[in-house]
Amino acid sequence: MTQFSDLGLSQPVLQALDLKGYSTPTPIQVQAIPPVLEGRDLMGIAQTGTGKTAAFMLPSIDRLRDAEKQTPFKSCRMLVLAPTRELAGQIAQSAKDYGALAGLKVQSIVGGTSVNKDRNKLHRGTDILVATPGRLLDLIDQKAFVLNGVEILVLDEADQMLDLGFIHALRRISQLVPEDRQTLFFSATMPKQIQELVGKYCRNPVKVSVTPESTTAERIDQYLFMVQQDEKQTLLEMILSERHPVPGKFERVLIFARTKHGCDRVVKRLGQVGIPANAIHGNKSQPQRERALDEFKRAKTPILIATDVAARGIDIPGVSHVINYELPNVPEQYVHRIGRTARAGRDGIAIAFCAEDEREYLKDIRKKTDAEFERLPLPDNFRAVVEGVGPTKREQKPKLARPKVRPTGDAAGRKPKAKNRHPDRAGKPRREGSETSPAARPQGKRPGGGRNRSRNRRGSPGGLRHA
Repeated sequence: MTQFSDLGLSQPVLQALDLKGYSTPTPIQVQAIPPVLEGRDLMGIAQTGTGKTAAFMLPSIDRLRDAEKQTPFKSCRMLVLAPTRELAGQIAQSAKDYGALAGLKVQSIVGGTSVNKDRNKLHRGTDILVATPGRLLDLIDQKAFVLNGVEILVLDEADQMLDLGFIHALRRISQLVPEDRQTLFFSATMPKQIQELVGKYCRNPVKVSVTPESTTAERIDQYLFMVQQDEKQTLLEMILSERHPVPGKFERVLIFARTKHGCDRVVKRLGQVGIPANAIHGNKSQPQRERALDEFKRAKTPILIATDVAARGIDIPGVSHVINYELPNVPEQYVHRIGRTARAGRDGIAIAFCAEDEREYLKDIRKKTDAEFERLPLPDNFRAVVEGVGPTKREQKPKLARPKVRPTGDAAGRKPKAKNRHPDRAGKPRREGSETSPAARPQGKRPGGGRNRSRNRRGSPGGLRHA
């Protein structure tokens, strides 16, 4: 069996791997590390959770260490682009772990954080920079960072960058980095757009593929519920509260919804029945996203609702179940979603809810991924619970019927009497000659003694309006 020591890695990197407890490389690492060490451009196709980060980071750290160049001012030697904040943070952490004994400086910049802090920490430059494209271009436009020192350019999850609309940012970045560089592409899928982009970025790249394109992980058991759209929430509550058994033991459950508001709605309704959960999506601030991920990782809140923005940004080995509350409209996204489970050699379970209007999505997923679903039956009392007849944890207060009131004179259409502004004067006649008496008021003047200056909108005196 191949070991990391057989791939030509340096001793400091091997010692860092020993500290992490890694000894046996994955197939993508076995195929990718030797050509990257040789300085070749590479295009890697592998499913999520197969070790792509180590496949490009380990040999790159060795190359940077051997070159013995100084850290460039306001620039970096290795640039790694990632589509999401979470993925960027995890890649940066892996770079720090793998390069702990190599003496390389690692920084990460993502959106949703202080631009001034990013500008300050990159002022002196860095060896390895992990960034999201938007924040990187912000600093470049402010002339706080340049890319003339890049020796290695890495695009991780390149297909998702295209899905998120980063194609123009990638083209611009490609014009700013030196032509004499090493370029590494890694992705779970390789559509035509990516192949065209590879042709522009890479020079005679080595192609590495460990699994057929768009296939799902073999260690994931996939199950399917056919359910109406308005019944999904009830089914989810029954599953999570273990009132309807599904395969596997719940440890950490990752649930995918299609929209940001859908995530928040599911979290709110779960909370109403006593099931705590967190949400992570684009509308959440970076501290909120980090806190939700931390609670999920520590199993403090073991249920996380997410949009596809987190499909490739969560690298937590303990995810036991992935539930597709709503099926994705892009088949490749299904692969990325369920790839959050069955990581680090473990098995996983994926459950999909499919409504009538999602049958075409299900058909496309089956055609694209060759996924085999085992259909699960709905609970025996499910319809009764949905209709509010059977027992359910959600306590709904009965609506009280409003008493029918017979219309009185006012309600029947007659104009109501004006209320007396001074209740203490009710029933008391005005005194003749008082200040408020009409008889005591001089003509043409108001009670305050001022002249009548009322004018209409066009300025005509006396309050008269022109026709």
